[in-house]
Amino acid sequence: MTEAFVPPPRDGVGASRVGVGDGRFPDVLAFLAARFPAVSEWPERLARGDVLDAQGRPLAAQSPCRLGEQLWYWRDPPPEPRVPFAMEVLHQDEHLVVVDKPHFLAAIPGGRHLRETALVRARQQLGIAELVPMHRLDRETAGVLVFIVQPARRDAYQALLRGRDVHKVYEAVAPWHAELAAPQVLRHRIEKPAGARFMQVRIAPGEPNAETRIEMIERLGDGLAHYRLQPATGRTHQLRVQMEALGAPIANDRIYPRLLPEPPPGVAPDWTRPLQLLAREFAFDDPVTGRRRVFTSRRTLDLTTGLPR
Repeated sequence: MTEAFVPPPRDGVGASRVGVGDGRFPDVLAFLAARFPAVSEWPERLARGDVLDAQGRPLAAQSPCRLGEQLWYWRDPPPEPRVPFAMEVLHQDEHLVVVDKPHFLAAIPGGRHLRETALVRARQQLGIAELVPMHRLDRETAGVLVFIVQPARRDAYQALLRGRDVHKVYEAVAPWHAELAAPQVLRHRIEKPAGARFMQVRIAPGEPNAETRIEMIERLGDGLAHYRLQPATGRTHQLRVQMEALGAPIANDRIYPRLLPEPPPGVAPDWTRPLQLLAREFAFDDPVTGRRRVFTSRRTLDLTTGLPR
């Protein structure tokens, strides 16, 4: 069986794919203009050969747009501020690449973040175009991030996450509360409210779907504490929303408890105020090699100021 065509990445950035849902468009340009009305440069992109059919052939603006056809294209986002922090490679072999992601660097391309991502940096630095993520970290979270070298192995590794067979340890700086001095297990139901903005979730009534063990490592000054968080599940923003629900939102969180505006496109954030959340450890039994894998971040939190080094 012939494998489906996938364009190679350009400068580490993969192409995007869109399907033609019906046959009412007279040509490719008309479809793209209707599907992506905010983009005005489709004629230029088509002239450059930046839109391909499912077999990898460049399409002209007047090419027929057939029902069910798949098109490949490369996004052209506005300029992205360079994240001024290095990303260390913690481990590399024929199966996995593990990096120590800095704060502010998105894990994978999405939204306004395309080139300034851990995936693109790793592809460019190591020359491995086929890298795919095993899991994700929030852009604001630093620490261990694992990529898979062979895409055919992706399901085997991601099955560990679905089966809760990955041991994850995070650290955070958040307000001190006496009731959090003893270890406890948090169980909540996390949902995205209907009509809510994309990034926000909330604690809701009902059967829990998120579980985290929390323990205090030490009490700090200025009303803060250093916590260890061990999530058994991987819901969106799980640690952030659960800590906020306890009245201890993670220091410098720009989403919980209150959503703060993002800087305008092309404008850098305040690099001096990263979210105080670190993915310290990621461990599992490798489904391909059978070996125990334990990856640990080398980053530290400066517990005297609450800011990471």
